[in-house]
Order: sequence, then structure tokens, then C-alpha cells
Amino acid sequence: MAINADILEGVIIQKLEDAGFRTAIKHAYAQVMVKAIAQAVVEHIQGQAEVNVTGGSSAGVYKVS
Repeated sequence: MAINADILEGVIIQKLEDAGFRTAIKHAYAQVMVKAIAQAVVEHIQGQAEVNVTGGSSAGVYKVS
């Protein structure tokens, strides 16, 4: 399964709410911040991560998408 910023955002929001944070109240910018963080994490992983396949006909280094 490909990594997805929207799914990551939902998981982070849920974890914050489970920990007692109020993310959906007036003037709460948690969702805006979490969206930006989730997008940055996904962008970083997709831009930098590699998979090293060490054997078989598919041996080599591949980018994560």
C-alpha cells in the first residue's frame, strides 16, 4: 500500500484526540498543522526512501512511492 498524507493526517488527529487534545474547536489550528506535517512526512519518505532488494531477478535499489 502506498503511503498517503490524508490517511496519515487522520491517524495523527485521532491519536491526538485519544490523548486529550481538542482538535476541532474554534480557533484550534491543530488540523491545519497536522495536515502540513503529514504532507511533509509523506513527501520526505517518498523523496528519500529506498528499498534494497538483495536477491532474485529484481535485485537492486528502488525508490519508495
